[in-house]
Amino acid sequence: MAGILAQINSPSDLEGLNIPELKALCRELRETIINTVAVNGGHLAPNLGTVELTVALHSVFNKPEDKIIWDVGHQAYAHKLLTGRRERFFSLRTSGGLSGFPNRSESSYDYFGVGHSSTSISAALGYAIARDLEGQDGVISAVIGDGSLTAGLAFEALNHAGQLRKRIVVILNDNKMSISPNVGALSMYLTRLRSNPNYFRLKEDIEFLLKRIPAIGTQMAKTAERVKDAVRYMLIPGTLFEELGFTYFGPLDGHNIAELRSVFTHARKAGGPVLIHVLTKKGKGYPPAEERPCKFHGIGPFEVSSGKPLASGGTTYTDAFSRAMLKLAEKKPDLVAVCAAMISGTGLSEFAQRYPERIFDVGIAEQHAVTLAAALAAGGKRPVVTIYSTFLQRAYDQIVHDVCLQNLPVTFCLDRAGLVGEDGATHQGLFDFAYLRHIPNINILAPRDARELDQMLNYAVDYPGPVAIRYPRAEVEADPEIIGTAGWAEGELLKEGAGGMVLAAGAMALPSLRAAQALTQQGLDIGVCDIRFVKPLPRDLILDLARCHRLIATVEDHALAGGFGSAVLELFNEAGLNIPVKRFGVKDQFIDHGSRAEQLKLCGLDEQSLITSFYNYFTSKNPAEIKLRACDISET
Repeated sequence: MAGILAQINSPSDLEGLNIPELKALCRELRETIINTVAVNGGHLAPNLGTVELTVALHSVFNKPEDKIIWDVGHQAYAHKLLTGRRERFFSLRTSGGLSGFPNRSESSYDYFGVGHSSTSISAALGYAIARDLEGQDGVISAVIGDGSLTAGLAFEALNHAGQLRKRIVVILNDNKMSISPNVGALSMYLTRLRSNPNYFRLKEDIEFLLKRIPAIGTQMAKTAERVKDAVRYMLIPGTLFEELGFTYFGPLDGHNIAELRSVFTHARKAGGPVLIHVLTKKGKGYPPAEERPCKFHGIGPFEVSSGKPLASGGTTYTDAFSRAMLKLAEKKPDLVAVCAAMISGTGLSEFAQRYPERIFDVGIAEQHAVTLAAALAAGGKRPVVTIYSTFLQRAYDQIVHDVCLQNLPVTFCLDRAGLVGEDGATHQGLFDFAYLRHIPNINILAPRDARELDQMLNYAVDYPGPVAIRYPRAEVEADPEIIGTAGWAEGELLKEGAGGMVLAAGAMALPSLRAAQALTQQGLDIGVCDIRFVKPLPRDLILDLARCHRLIATVEDHALAGGFGSAVLELFNEAGLNIPVKRFGVKDQFIDHGSRAEQLKLCGLDEQSLITSFYNYFTSKNPAEIKLRACDISET
């Protein structure tokens, strides 16, 4: 690799570079990011938008005691390239390669692991408190996007930081978007900051003029103070942040390295909390990403010259959900949709176009989304809340108290359940069975294909209580020979077998079926049941299968602890059945990034691994000892 970037092994190597050299470095960074993401996929548009910002940050805040903390990490690719990972950048998001997000185990420059939004200010404040308690020096910086600033966690941290007056620098990266365009009053406030030319007036000059307003008498003094406040709110930029205790700078051109470096250098000298408002363009420097920032926020491999995806792929579960929602909306005028800054990611784009008055994007605020949906349900609507499995964890308390305790008819559609692929450990949806299953009143459904997803969504929006439907980030499989006639709280026997029975949940049903069919050719006859309902379990069917087969396996793309297999064991315990059960799922570990296929294989959940595991398990017992026998099972 030729050029300036090839000489950068740590932020200290930026010292001494002049502005033309730094600009040339930015061009090299963009080229490297584009070419790498074109092959591996990744978060392209947000990273292209923060190249100059990253270079300016690292060129100023590069002392050993300085720390830069990134929010989410969608914008940290240039940071990786400047902090000793240039030679490995080609491995981004691949198995055994670099993570797509900051990761403490990956680099000493990744001070806080991220993947979910709005944590950076809290983390920066924590580091600042620790710094002061240790009597150390250094500037702690947090880079947070305007989309992430919609979350309550960010405001809790701003409030606390302003109270403590700790020396931190918050860089508000304002590109007018999160994944989709931003929503809410805060977004409108930032828009006013960007667009009003009065906001570029120097704060010190305005304050100086305000102080010269005389105060004559008590009443005149009160009047003067009111006038001062009114003028301050009209003219001083960043009044909201100033009221929270921050010194505000901006808005700044986020692509002007000289201007950024000048303000960052000034911020180093500030004694308390500082907020620097930086305007950037998502997708900067790559026309297809500039024109379609939503599409290029997170994208698979693509052709650099045109921006076209290299593979169109088949129908995904998200696509199937999107079609099902549109059909339902036509016949159910009380149906509404709620999401948290993920209209496109959750498959609601067309719904939003057709029914703009029936969709509510609350921004990155999952807790608010759930409580809002609870009240919509209490008010007579049928809300469908679409949130990724891993993000719904943030709203656990609201699910318990606001939805389930009141037994309100809210439908949760958990996209990205199970193993999610290249986004890695922070995004794996491996815990939803466990964090939902023990809550009273909620029902948990797991469709194996598009037909079942459609059917289950129809069930859910008519059910008088809470329902969660979870499905993976994957293409939908289908078996045309399976008609599918099971109803509410019923499982479906996909294959009979005298040598044992496999109980499979959701997307694991068809791979389990194919594994069992392959074993039939090897002389091992085992059955497969699509369980469909993790709560309530199809109790009678499972117990009948257990009594007939005496050797049971469960399969789920979920953590084994507290998952579907655990629910089966609990059922057998309650029924007084002492039956061998082998659970196949994800062990007690976080699963790193890689393709979904690689992750399934790692966890022993790909088809070939299931064939081997089923064979070993179902042939490990002495048939006479466990008294296997064929049994004519009919669906219960």
